[in-house]
Amino acid sequence: MNTAGRLTATVGAAGVGCLLYGGLVERNAFTLRQFDVPVLAEGAAPLRILHVSDLHITARQARKHAWIRDLARLEPDLVVNTGDTLSAADAIPAVMHSLEPLLAFPGVFVPGNNDYYAPKPKNPVRYFFPESNRVHGERLPWPELARAMAAGGWTDLTHVRTVLEAASTKVAFAGTDDPHLRKARYERIAGPAEPAAGVRIGVTHSPEPALLEAFARDGYDLLLAGHTHGGQIRVPFGPAIVTNCGIDRRRARWLHQWDGGMYFHICSGLGTNPYAPVRFCCRPEATLLTLVPRGGRG
Repeated sequence: MNTAGRLTATVGAAGVGCLLYGGLVERNAFTLRQFDVPVLAEGAAPLRILHVSDLHITARQARKHAWIRDLARLEPDLVVNTGDTLSAADAIPAVMHSLEPLLAFPGVFVPGNNDYYAPKPKNPVRYFFPESNRVHGERLPWPELARAMAAGGWTDLTHVRTVLEAASTKVAFAGTDDPHLRKARYERIAGPAEPAAGVRIGVTHSPEPALLEAFARDGYDLLLAGHTHGGQIRVPFGPAIVTNCGIDRRRARWLHQWDGGMYFHICSGLGTNPYAPVRFCCRPEATLLTLVPRGGRG
């Protein structure tokens, strides 16, 4: 075999090895991330928020179901679920089993695109052109799941503004429907964030820059989103390859600031599209955010 042949074979073997690692090992390496977010007033007690997203639950994922249930040991003050909870029409019992221990804590949720439509095989090149014609699978019973989570005690934030109390802190929330399906109608929740609240939090599924700008303009301290899977496949020690939305590749996951002001956190999520069950340099994650006084970032 000549040099070119050996190089081709080596690259091919490395690619197969990466796919096997990403599909068999890393996509099951569930991880808890932790960040401090300095958004509270001086002297305020910390507020602990468990941010989960992109669970993509199906009925036969016992390991993932158990890992999600075990998050209750963290005893968060609040739980925020930023969508893409479903991945199959028959998965609602598995979702509610997974979330049942977390329903003991105050929580809020919004839908994602895969709560409305089941995943479907598609050409990976489409991820480089997020505004191209969308490919939808079968409709999923999102209204049924939303009712079940609301009956469990969580608040549906779909185009809703509300104030909840957690750990003696008044938290002003505002949320939207899914931006990826162009269902977000920010004008329905627009206006200055509640000034009397201890902290003001926006919630949406996809971190589109226009929405980030709108929440920041209205005075929200923090925005929580998901959708990107952190890129799902990333350059080692580098950025995501694609984000599947308008946010830039270097801010596809974790905690950042928008124009030096409002903080935003993008959860990398715990699942994958069932037709692309691979993660590389991007572990499946949930995040424990500890809100602390400004100037008190750990």
